[in-house]
Amino acid sequence: MTAALLLLLLLPLLLPFAAPALARRALDRLAPVTALWMITLFAVVLAGCSLAALGAFVLTGLLKLPLVAALGELVHPLPTASDLVVVPAAAISVGVLAVCAWTLGRAALREFRAFRSAHTEAGRRPAAGDLCVVDSPHPDAYALPGRPHRIVVTTAMLRTLDAAEREALFAHERAHNRGGHHYFLAAAELAAHCHPALRRVRGAIRLAAERAADEAAAAAVGDRRLTARAIARAALAGQDARSVRPEFAPAATSGPVPHRVKALLAAPHVTRRAATRIAALLMACAAVSFAASATGMIDFHHRVEVAQGDTSR
Repeated sequence: MTAALLLLLLLPLLLPFAAPALARRALDRLAPVTALWMITLFAVVLAGCSLAALGAFVLTGLLKLPLVAALGELVHPLPTASDLVVVPAAAISVGVLAVCAWTLGRAALREFRAFRSAHTEAGRRPAAGDLCVVDSPHPDAYALPGRPHRIVVTTAMLRTLDAAEREALFAHERAHNRGGHHYFLAAAELAAHCHPALRRVRGAIRLAAERAADEAAAAAVGDRRLTARAIARAALAGQDARSVRPEFAPAATSGPVPHRVKALLAAPHVTRRAATRIAALLMACAAVSFAASATGMIDFHHRVEVAQGDTSR
């Protein structure tokens, strides 16, 4: 790998460090549903490009080994920068990918166990439509994905809210299931394990999902103040809840609740110019990362073909 290729592959590893600031700006300037889609796609693209760059470093290092070069049918030395750069970069990339795989595997196992426990707990209780009431002294409510989707709420949470507030809470959780927000949260979790800078974007995606459900609930009950009060009371009651729900199961009590309540009490206002600007910035950053990683991989493939004698320089 030449110095130019090295710098090209470093770009997808550096761009995610700008992602948290861009995600926060997108939350402030875009409508919640739009922000949810754009930030999630943005994070997934950056995560994939960073993995591709790390993979290119690993493959370059492996092809420096005689055994791997022989298996790759290289008849010429692979054109690369100095071994003092290539070998350490490959070793670091192997370590980073191993840590990513380990933490992702542990998180996936933990989420699977929590999902199975939540479904088992919900399956023991009679359901009224999509509503499942769990007898528990800990106030909690969340949207549980699956077949069918469920809204799980504890008896303690039902006692905390009055009838109108309960309807607003149920509308919020139904909006989560209807919008498939668990997919966005799962994608955010996956991206967070691919690059450390994207862990802060995970919180922005969760907040966008909650804001989208807040707005849908307010529209369903026709009262923004009531929705804000229901969310605030539910969050205050559920702050010490001991729940078995997985992280990708969205809940009205998660995220920075004061920020969400403030947004509900304020009149919704999105400036088209600011929204267009931040959307274009997100797309441009993702496009640059994709172009850099794709160009780097294409250039790497071309150099392998040259080393194999299949094409000229």
